[in-house]
Parts: sequence; C-alpha cells; structure tokens
Amino acid sequence: MPPLLVINPHNGVPAYRQLMDQLKLQIATGVLPAGTELASTRALSAELTLNPMTISKAYNLLEREGVLERRRGQTLVVAERSSGDAESDRLAHLRDHLATAATMAAQLGITRPQALRIFRETLDATAAKSPPAP
Repeated sequence: MPPLLVINPHNGVPAYRQLMDQLKLQIATGVLPAGTELASTRALSAELTLNPMTISKAYNLLEREGVLERRRGQTLVVAERSSGDAESDRLAHLRDHLATAATMAAQLGITRPQALRIFRETLDATAAKSPPAP
C-alpha cells in the first residue's frame, strides 16, 4: 500500500493522473522500492473514495509504461528498474516541476538571471537544511 496518496478533486488534473504521478514520484524517490505490492483496486478505491475504474485506469497505464508489473495471482508490484531508468525518472520529475516554475517566472515577468539566482538560493537553503549524504 502506498504510504500517502492525496487526490485533489479541485485542481483540474484528472484523479487517475494524480494517482499515476504520485505513484511514479514515490517509486522514483525509493519510497516504493521494486517488488512492493500495491493495494488492490477495490481497497485503494475505498481508501481514496474514488471509483474503482479510476484506480484501474491508473494501474493499467502504469503497467503499460513498465512502472508496475503483474505477478502470479494478478498482484501488482513495483517493477524492477535499472539505476539508469531510476535516474531518468528522477530527472524527469525535476524537469516537470522546473517547467512549471519557468512558466510562472515568465508570467510574473521575472528575468532569467533573477530566476536562476532564486533557484540557486533555494538549492543552497535546502542543502543547508539537509543532513549530509552517507
């Protein structure tokens, strides 16, 4: 069962897409490692109070993408990924978020040098708060 999934019905993104994005992020960050069994469609639909078809759609699309795989008995698990694929997934998530930030910067009339300075400052502030890597 995924640790935390939150579906916002008011943000304009379809629920199945929110579910897919959150599961992909949890997989990319290692919260859901390879081999982790996912909740059944019925159980997750009850937990999130979503239509079971919404859960099924998200699961099926993730399976087609190779993110999830079915095991004997039709259990869905997180698929094994190479370290290169995992790195690509993490970078893709970052690019998606930075694209949103870049659009916002343009809409706010923030120049490229200003935006880069703010990003560097944010990275530095985050690094200062984070414990050192092992």
